[in-house]
Amino acid sequence: MKTKVFLKTVALSAVILFGSIAASAANKNNLIYNSEERDGVMVGQTVYKMDGGALANYMKYSYKYDDQKRMTESETMKWNSTKNAWENDLRVCYAYQGKSLTTTYYKWNSKQKAYVLVPDMTVTMDNPNL
Repeated sequence: MKTKVFLKTVALSAVILFGSIAASAANKNNLIYNSEERDGVMVGQTVYKMDGGALANYMKYSYKYDDQKRMTESETMKWNSTKNAWENDLRVCYAYQGKSLTTTYYKWNSKQKAYVLVPDMTVTMDNPNL
């Protein structure tokens, strides 16, 4: 009886070990995601990168929604390891009108300390699911 329990424990440990190795191998960029959810929607996500044996800050995302739980804004920040701080990178705004969705992109300008519109990336499309 004790031998069977021991063998099952060893077999389960081996499966878990090989599963974690396979998952690690599949994640070629060594990125680890930590999502934050509120009221059933994702409001933020921090991405860490494996640096040796430790996790290092990499990217940070935050999301805003309207009263219908449609995303209205997403903001991306990058980690600056020299300054040891998060820095703004990109903001995308989503506007809904009927069956149309307009996506507007803004890139952070560090000299102006503000987001600047990138008109070439602004897109309006029909969404039949709306």
